[in-house]
Amino acid sequence: MRYPRDMHGYGPNPPHANWPGGAHVAVQFVLNYEEGGENNILHGDAGSEAFLADVVGAVPWPGLRHWNIESMYEYGARAGFWRLHKLFTEAQLPVTIYGVATALMRAPAQLAAMQAAGWEIASHGYKWVEHKDMPPDIERQQIAEAIRLHTIATGERPRGWYTGRCSLNTVDLVSEEGGFAYISDTYDDDLPYWRVHLGRPQLIIPYTLSANDMRFVTASGFGNGEEYFQFLKDSFDCLYAEGKAGSPKMMSIGLHCRLVGQPGRYQALKKFVDYIKGFDKVWIPTRLAIAEHWAREHPYVAPEVVPSDLDQAEFVARYGSIFEHSPWIAERAWAGELAPANDTAIGLHFALRTQFRMATPEERLAVLRAHPDLAGKLAAARRLTEASTAEQASAGLDALTDGERARFTELNEHYVEKFGFPFIIAVRDNTKASILAAFEQRINNSAETEFATACAQVERIALLRLQAALP
Repeated sequence: MRYPRDMHGYGPNPPHANWPGGAHVAVQFVLNYEEGGENNILHGDAGSEAFLADVVGAVPWPGLRHWNIESMYEYGARAGFWRLHKLFTEAQLPVTIYGVATALMRAPAQLAAMQAAGWEIASHGYKWVEHKDMPPDIERQQIAEAIRLHTIATGERPRGWYTGRCSLNTVDLVSEEGGFAYISDTYDDDLPYWRVHLGRPQLIIPYTLSANDMRFVTASGFGNGEEYFQFLKDSFDCLYAEGKAGSPKMMSIGLHCRLVGQPGRYQALKKFVDYIKGFDKVWIPTRLAIAEHWAREHPYVAPEVVPSDLDQAEFVARYGSIFEHSPWIAERAWAGELAPANDTAIGLHFALRTQFRMATPEERLAVLRAHPDLAGKLAAARRLTEASTAEQASAGLDALTDGERARFTELNEHYVEKFGFPFIIAVRDNTKASILAAFEQRINNSAETEFATACAQVERIALLRLQAALP
């Protein structure tokens, strides 16, 4: 009953990126070099390529070559690459290459130009093929072979990785390889983050398919260069404004030689490059530079506790008293669907609160009755739980005058006689005076209204307790 997807991430308060120079946004250009690494029976594949080319709706041809699509990929190598190379070198902008290993082995001139420009060359896998059905052992072998060929071609092993057409196992397998400063096979954030696999943190730098020129050849994508430019501009303007307001982010832009390298599309990219050069406080790095910056500024810090990772005994020991003397709520929450979203105070409160709300009226009444009287006999005898003691002290209920104590005693007795459970209020939200005022007002409620009010206060007390224990 553990849901592995992280639907919380950084939540409403992401870390401040602290980009170099106080930049409001980091804009990162990726050029995918896949030409010569795509599906082709010449490469030992079962059929022709059908993905990301200007034959929309193409399907693989088993056992055959597809001359038209082959030549479209060749355009990327022969013409598109050099057009983009000229743009970025003349603008003196760094680029990250996602290089398919077998494509790099067939591109000596392009590779030399990449290296002469000082571009980062990350790995884009062994071949530009689909991995979704690939057995883990085969994919692991292909990761190793990609690293081997990449090292032969470039003279050094890659420090960044992006498969693209990945499997459910890809990020885990690349993390296990252990030699990468970052992995980019996710699209789930505007900032890098640490992902723990088998006890080891791996930096993830999310990529993009929205600000990606692949949308020129996909349904509901860019119909022309102006649409592409407008999307890039709007994305940049939004992120720049957020950064100026104090929350800097990252903008990834994915490019392909055979797609945006076409003249009509290229003009939109050039227009965007010219546009962002008119702004200050814009950092344009490689992905490796982002990884190195993040590792310095935001190194991995292991959390003190990850609730969804705990076994039942530890989970109940830690959270069984969040709802006063009612460990069964924690037991049921642990047996339910916990996920990374439940590892914060709000998330764990939701899981516990859900079990409280799903309980029978009799079970919920038992939780209410488990709470002590405010400033009552248990407090006088110092027999409250540690949490209740601290809570009552926070509102000064441990230092009452004789008159105040007499009034609380009178109200407690009247309240319990009427409702059958003690008066409950989140004292950390209140003062002694406001508690007395609420007591005197609520004692006039109907039984149904007061039961609902008391249950809501029990939930509020639980949240405050968790906020003191978790981030």
